[in-house]
Amino acid sequence: MDIQLKRGMLDACVLAAIKNEDSYGYKIIKDLKPYVVLSESTLYTILKRLEAARMLTVRTAEHDGRLRKYYHITEAGLRRIEEFKEEFKEVISIYQFVTKEDVHHE
Repeated sequence: MDIQLKRGMLDACVLAAIKNEDSYGYKIIKDLKPYVVLSESTLYTILKRLEAARMLTVRTAEHDGRLRKYYHITEAGLRRIEEFKEEFKEVISIYQFVTKEDVHHE
């Protein structure tokens, strides 16, 4: 798969994982597992990229005596999810064209 296409998809997946509630790294990985397998290093690279793009914010809170980073989606992150959905319609259309059966009229 094209690396840029995959990168955009993974960014959208991570944003979708925190769309309805703040979350933390391990839970994001667990929530995505039925759909895509992400390593911790890949996830944290994505989270840093999304934070730099202001699509999410980070806060630190204590949990069971340890500090945990919680990620919160921003308006820019919500817009990115909507943009992704629109863009993906075109990807689906292209996929359908490429994989369609040849129809021969005899």
